[in-house]
Amino acid sequence: MSRVIAETLGVGVVLGGQPVLHGVSLSARTGEVLALLGPNGAGKSTLLAALAGDLPPSAGQVLVHGKPVGGYRPKELAKLRAVLPQQVLLSFPFTVAEVVEMGRAPWAGTPAAELDEEVIAEAMRETEVTEFAQRRFPSLSGGERARVALARVLAQRTGLLLLDEPTAALDLRHQEAVLRIAKRRAGAGDAVVVVLHDLGLAAAYADRVALLSGGELAAAGPPAEVLTGELLSRVYRHQVEVLAHPRTGAPLVLPRRDHE
Repeated sequence: MSRVIAETLGVGVVLGGQPVLHGVSLSARTGEVLALLGPNGAGKSTLLAALAGDLPPSAGQVLVHGKPVGGYRPKELAKLRAVLPQQVLLSFPFTVAEVVEMGRAPWAGTPAAELDEEVIAEAMRETEVTEFAQRRFPSLSGGERARVALARVLAQRTGLLLLDEPTAALDLRHQEAVLRIAKRRAGAGDAVVVVLHDLGLAAAYADRVALLSGGELAAAGPPAEVLTGELLSRVYRHQVEVLAHPRTGAPLVLPRRDHE
């Protein structure tokens, strides 16, 4: 039985004097991958930041484990949720192994620290970065950096994973690998919230999807219910066809490309 780990209740966010989110209510549940979808500027990353407690809402409330997210001290919150931002900027040329090890910082001085070595090694194996553990982070390609950043988040070992476009810099194989990792974490009882632009990945791997449009929640539910041609065409302002995958039945989202 899944339970709610984090939720937004009528959340609104104003940035630079401009409203970005309007009254969004959404929950992240154990055992599920929730994909946040929508066109550029829809408010996906803003909603993720609000869920993470990194961006205070101007209206409504964000709860983590039933408590207002602003009521946690930073170290307490770091034990409850791990956040992967779109870009990871480091001021010093840390090695890959050192970057991943940073994910264990919240557990320093606790019994969980005894697992550091094992957890770090597992996170690096999952993301396929072990072979360049001693390379300097700035020397990596964009895709390699993205995988190292994900390894750091996995090493944090929290029950709530918040991933902002984790597949953006990755090739096809590693995109699939990242979503398989998300699915495994959800299968182990975690709640995973992931911002995606690839509707096909969302349809294949998400248990629920939330479609944002203009800072509002246009629809939320299982992919087969939300990812319809009519709704997607309206939200993305481009004609879309949705077919059923011949083997899995999952929605296949295809932009119309009619050439005269």
